[in-house]
Amino acid sequence: MKKKIAVFSDVHGNLTALQAMYQDSLDQGVDEYWFVGDLLMPGPSVNEIWALVQKMAPTVMVRGNWDDLVVVSARGQMDMEKPSHVYFGRLAQYVAEHAAPGLVDTLASWPLRVTRQVGSLNFGISHNLPDLNMGQALFPTNDSANFDQLFTPPAGQPDIDVAIYAHVHHDLFRYGTDERIILNPGAVGEPFNHWPALQNDLRAHYLILEVDDLGMAVTSFRHVAYDREREKVLADKTDLPYRGLYQKMMDTGLAYTHDDDLLRKYNDRYHYIAEYERFKENLNK
Repeated sequence: MKKKIAVFSDVHGNLTALQAMYQDSLDQGVDEYWFVGDLLMPGPSVNEIWALVQKMAPTVMVRGNWDDLVVVSARGQMDMEKPSHVYFGRLAQYVAEHAAPGLVDTLASWPLRVTRQVGSLNFGISHNLPDLNMGQALFPTNDSANFDQLFTPPAGQPDIDVAIYAHVHHDLFRYGTDERIILNPGAVGEPFNHWPALQNDLRAHYLILEVDDLGMAVTSFRHVAYDREREKVLADKTDLPYRGLYQKMMDTGLAYTHDDDLLRKYNDRYHYIAEYERFKENLNK
């Protein structure tokens, strides 16, 4: 038995990065895809990404925190208390106004956690913690004891041998306190590292696992180059909110999600609070 699996996450609306990752996976002869959450926002592409994911036909799809933000906000349930909430709400409004019928409901249906048996190994797959897809408990430099939470099996199921999570946008191979393996594929659309020389690598990051009868024969962290200028042009052809911030992110690799002062300027200049409030009112008519 031999199976080659592409594990990917954190696309964040970046079609150009996902296309490059997909082509690389074909070149590598991948048999199967596992998606570990955060498909849309803040990038401009919605249905094009959805069509490509449908083509990949992942056998694993788990719900990330940004998937939840899309669902909650597209249903008109996001408050406007913080600049970042306005950011999430207005971006999700864009998704809702452009998405194919049923897309948002499909995101809502994804589970937080999936287990898969491949050969002799049982994999536990979640965007972050098995029952919480947000927070910083699993930041890469945290204590191993934090990561042990990934190995709690669902009731009545066998022990987990290898845990896979995403969320922190860092590719990672490390061990729990009992030496079970923890993997993170990194981010397709928004890789991140606080160390400047490593932050410069803004290629699309994903992971290929080759599993045979003895275990993991190959663990390959792939960094695939793509045309970031093309992605900026795609954004410029849309009515994407915060378009300038997204294009800036293509240059710097930095996210501006929690830069309240900067977001407040955008929110005030483009009247994003009023736009989202009108969107919510229309949903209730």
